[in-house]
Amino acid sequence: MIFYQLDGLVLGLFGLQSLAEDQGRPGAALGVGAMTLAQNFPDRREVDQAFRQAIAAGATVMKSPQEVFWGGYSGYFADPDGHVWEVAHNPFWDIDTTGRITIPAGE
Repeated sequence: MIFYQLDGLVLGLFGLQSLAEDQGRPGAALGVGAMTLAQNFPDRREVDQAFRQAIAAGATVMKSPQEVFWGGYSGYFADPDGHVWEVAHNPFWDIDTTGRITIPAGE
């Protein structure tokens, strides 16, 4: 996985197999154009709240929010159109009050 710092956003690129495993679908054939839209939050409570709101609005649970191997907390859902979303808390990234993310130097 590699991350690119954009203007207040982060673009992360995974291999397809790693992405499927992270989504809770090991072995799934994601195909060309596979992607996940992700939103990062300042804490786990906000991740849980966003996940519950998405499910209440008609999203489908893919992987409930949980601690993950890299030290953060994340979950996945598919919106009613089938787009996959991740909601996450990365304790190693800074998120300012406007929601802009900054990757620490050296990552």
